[in-house]
Amino acid sequence: MIKLPAAWQLPQSMEDLVTHSLASGERKAVGIKQTLRALIQGRALQVYLAVDADALLVEDIAREAESRGVPIVRVLTMRELGRMCGIQVPAAAAALVRD
Repeated sequence: MIKLPAAWQLPQSMEDLVTHSLASGERKAVGIKQTLRALIQGRALQVYLAVDADALLVEDIAREAESRGVPIVRVLTMRELGRMCGIQVPAAAAALVRD
């Protein structure tokens, strides 16, 4: 199991909130391309990145989010992020988006 730095860990209640937000009917972008597109279009409110994702795949998303001031939440695994998004496959990145 990967041990996250304390600054990246979410309190249990926050994890529940994130899971509820991503799995609910709120608008979201799931996957590398959709998340990056939402950031570039200025629609991303918050970005979620899996810690175990290939750094080369998510570095553009992290850089774009930081440059735009969009908060980044680190999620332990791609499998967990996919589950949080309500899909059956792993996801490296996701974002809550505005309409």
